Amino acid sequence: LNVPTRVGFQTPFVNLTFDVNPPVPMKGEPVIVGGKRQDTVYGDYQEEMDLLNMAFCEVMTEGDAKGRIFTFPIPTYNITPDFPWGTPVADRIMAMTAKYGIPYFANFLNSDLKPEDVRSMCCRLRLDVRELKRRGGGLFGANPLTGSIGVVTINLPRLGYLAKDEGEFLTLLGEKMDLAKESLVLKRKVLEQFTEQGLYPYSRFYLRHVKEGFGGYWENHFNTIGIVGMHEAALNLLGEGIETDTGHSFAVRVLDYMRARMQDYQEELGRLFNLEATPAEGTSYRLARLDKEAYPDIITAGDREPYYTNSTQLPVNHGLDLFTALENQNDLQQKYTGGTVFHAFLGERITDVRTAAEVVKTVFSNFRLPYFSLTPTFSVCPEHGYLTGEQPLCPQCGRETEIWSRVVGYYRPVKNWNKGKKEEFRERCTFQVEVDRVAQTQVAAGSE
Repeated sequence: LNVPTRVGFQTPFVNLTFDVNPPVPMKGEPVIVGGKRQDTVYGDYQEEMDLLNMAFCEVMTEGDAKGRIFTFPIPTYNITPDFPWGTPVADRIMAMTAKYGIPYFANFLNSDLKPEDVRSMCCRLRLDVRELKRRGGGLFGANPLTGSIGVVTINLPRLGYLAKDEGEFLTLLGEKMDLAKESLVLKRKVLEQFTEQGLYPYSRFYLRHVKEGFGGYWENHFNTIGIVGMHEAALNLLGEGIETDTGHSFAVRVLDYMRARMQDYQEELGRLFNLEATPAEGTSYRLARLDKEAYPDIITAGDREPYYTNSTQLPVNHGLDLFTALENQNDLQQKYTGGTVFHAFLGERITDVRTAAEVVKTVFSNFRLPYFSLTPTFSVCPEHGYLTGEQPLCPQCGRETEIWSRVVGYYRPVKNWNKGKKEEFRERCTFQVEVDRVAQTQVAAGSE
């Protein structure tokens, strides 16, 4: 999976969702071996599930021969009320998290969703398929056959710079959304034609029943619209960023406006639309650079290189503690229907596995964020392997190291990032995991 076999010499972006317990819809289903139903059911195989989970975590925690992380697959673990905290499997997952920060965690402790309602695609596309139930096939019929045909990202800072007030900002935003809609409708039409002509043979085979039921191969796929730079949009329009009450309220109103407009698109076209916090690995830098060329006095992030803050996230140099930052992001991240994630960037690994577990449990018990990750920075020496934190030179041999962190959705060496993302990393504040604060938050939650 970590061999570059995609266009542009890229590795396949692979996300795997792991169940720690047998999923409820399958628990009583007979297992199938060689195409034949057996006398046992999936619920009988907890021991085998534990074995697979433990083996996967062991391989990922060990890394490669040089101590480097395996970038893919990115595992997602559903944190449900029956998640087996404190068991060997849970501890192994948390050990992997504490060292490398590999997994994403999906919040089902403090959510009205069930794990079978949601599937993770890519690094953050979180599809709420409850709406697809009425489109035939039930959850088992539709779940594996959904996705997104593409994402159009809207440059909010430029709109904030050009608009004189919030009303004009929303007018400009509506025009860009209409353009995004037309683009996605056209792409869907071309995709259908190409699939019909046999240019996507695998998709054509797996989506054949969707075609039979609804008249098109891609009928269960979403049109996705995303955003970048809400923080800078607020700075350009209002003079206050998203970390302030004024900027935060503005962001909420903008997301509500976008959601309502996309619902109108769904009614108008009979197609599925969703709103995503676009990863924008390259877009956040490219759009800021183009805007600086066109409008030299536009406000961007970055002193040395311009870039835009992702979606509605806090600026990377916000300086807030973890739980204050979570409070700011809690209602914003719930607005996305296509996916979003809160990355808790850490200066170094968490040494205690139980602390990592308590952080995840506390965050999901107190906040309704859909996705959460712990993301420690680490270094790799070509001779001595894994090193804790950001260490440009190996303390043992003095050789130059690779510094690794998450470039939005996945880990890459910082030296391979684009100039904008390198500037973001340079300015980034990291969180300190304070055990006392975690305990206080748990006590506060228990007393409510």
